Amino acid sequence: MSADRLCSASKEVKPESVSLCPLGAAAAPEQELLCIFGTGDFGRSLGQRLLQSGYRVVYGSRRPHSCGPLPQGAQVMSHTAAAAQSASLVFVCIHREHYDFLETLAPELKGKVLVDVSNNLKKNLYPEANAEYLQRLIPGAHVVKAFNTLSAWALQNGPSDASRQVYLCGNSAEAKEAVSEVATKLGLTVLDRGSLTAARELEDFPLQLFPEWRLPLRLAASLAAAFFFYLLIRDVVYAYAEEGKDISFRIMVSLANKVFPIVSLIMLALCYLPGVIAAFLQLYRGTKYKRFPDWLDRWMLCRKQLGLLALAFASLHVLYTLIIPIRYYVRFKIAESTISKIKENKTSVFDTTLAWRADSYYSMGILGYALYVLLGITSLPSVSNALSWREFSFIQSKLGYLTLFFCTLHTYLYGGSRFLSPSTYKWYTPPGYILSLVVPSVVLVLKLLIILPCVDRTLTRIRRGWERTDPEDDTKKSLLT
Repeated sequence: MSADRLCSASKEVKPESVSLCPLGAAAAPEQELLCIFGTGDFGRSLGQRLLQSGYRVVYGSRRPHSCGPLPQGAQVMSHTAAAAQSASLVFVCIHREHYDFLETLAPELKGKVLVDVSNNLKKNLYPEANAEYLQRLIPGAHVVKAFNTLSAWALQNGPSDASRQVYLCGNSAEAKEAVSEVATKLGLTVLDRGSLTAARELEDFPLQLFPEWRLPLRLAASLAAAFFFYLLIRDVVYAYAEEGKDISFRIMVSLANKVFPIVSLIMLALCYLPGVIAAFLQLYRGTKYKRFPDWLDRWMLCRKQLGLLALAFASLHVLYTLIIPIRYYVRFKIAESTISKIKENKTSVFDTTLAWRADSYYSMGILGYALYVLLGITSLPSVSNALSWREFSFIQSKLGYLTLFFCTLHTYLYGGSRFLSPSTYKWYTPPGYILSLVVPSVVLVLKLLIILPCVDRTLTRIRRGWERTDPEDDTKKSLLT
C-alpha cells in the first residue's frame, strides 16, 4: 500500500488517532529565495554562505552565460530577469560606478530590500555615500547598508572574532530586520547604526588603517626612539668623548639588543598596569558601578595590542642574542683574550657565584619568553575561541603576571652587582635596564598588595556587586548588632 493510501485509510478508520503518514509525505517548506547582483569574489562567497545556511540564491549578471564558476545550486540570469524574481531581498555586490543600470530596473526593484555592500578606494571620493546614492536612484526600494565591513575571505572561512560583526543602517525598520535575520543565520552579530545617514561612516570603516593599533604603535615607537638616543649618548658618545674610542659599529647590534628588551619589558608591564589601577580605583570608590575615566578605558582596550608588540620586541631580542657568538667583534675579543693569556701564561679562576647568576639569568629569560609566546598564541581568535573564560583568564592573568615576574627577575639578574658600581652611571645617568625596571617593579608590588587576603576579599565582594554605601547591607549590619 502506498504512503498516501495508508494515510487516507488511517484517517477514515480512526480520525482521532495520531496520523500514520510518514514525515516525507508532508510538503517541506520552500526555502527563501535571495538575489545577488554581481558575480565577483564577494558575490560568490556570499552566495556560498547563503546556500550553506539554507537559502536559495539567484545571481543577476551582465553576462549570465560567461560569468565564471558560481556556487553549486545557484541560478544565474540577467539583471532584469533576476530582479523580476520573487526574491524580496537583493544584495548589490557591484561597484558604485556600475550603479547606473539599476535606475532602469526601478519598476522591478520597487518595494524590495536592497543591501548595499560597496566600499570606495578612499574617503570622500564622492559627495554622498554609496548607499544614499543608490536610494536616490531607486526611491521605491528600501536600501540598507550592510556587510561592507566583511571580506570575501571571511565569508569563505566562517566568522571569527576579527570578522563577526555586521554593521547596518537604513531608513526602514522592516528592511533592517530582514537583513538582520539573514546575518544572524550566517552566524554573524548585527549592530544597528541607525538611519541611512550613517552609511558614510560605515563605508569609511574598511578604509581605516589599524585603528586599534595606533596608540600602541606610537607608544612603542616613542619608547624605542627615546631609549635608542639615550643609550646612544651613554654608550657611544660617552666612549668617544671621555675615552677617545670609536665604538659606533655597536649601534647596529649591541645598542639595538639593549633597546628591544627594555621596550618589551615596559610594554608588558603597561599591559597589566591599567588592571591594577582599575582595582585600586574600585577599592577607593567602594563600587564597580561607576565608569572608569576615558583614558583608562582606552588604555584597557588596547592591552592586547600592547602585549603583541611587547612579544615582537622580545622576539627580536632573542634573535639578536642568538647571533652574538658569530659577531666579528665578539670573536675578535675572545681570540685576543685567549692569545693574551697564553702569552702571559695565565688562567682564569672559575667563579661559582658568577656561574649561578649567569645560569639563573638565562633560565629566567627562557622561561619568561616561553610564557610570553603562550600569551601571544592564546590571544589569537582561533585559539581563544577554543578556551573557556576561566582558562583564558588563567593564562592571560595569572600566567601573565608570572611572565612579568620572570622577565623582571631576568633583568635584575642581568644587572647583578653593577647596580651599585659607580662606573655604571656614566655622566651620572642610570643604565637603560635600570630605568626599564621601574614600571614592572611598581606593577608587581601593587599586584602583591591586591592579592593580600584582606584586600582581595574586599575587592572580590565589590566585583560581585557589593557596595560600600549599600543601604541593604547597612540594614543587615544593624539587625545583626
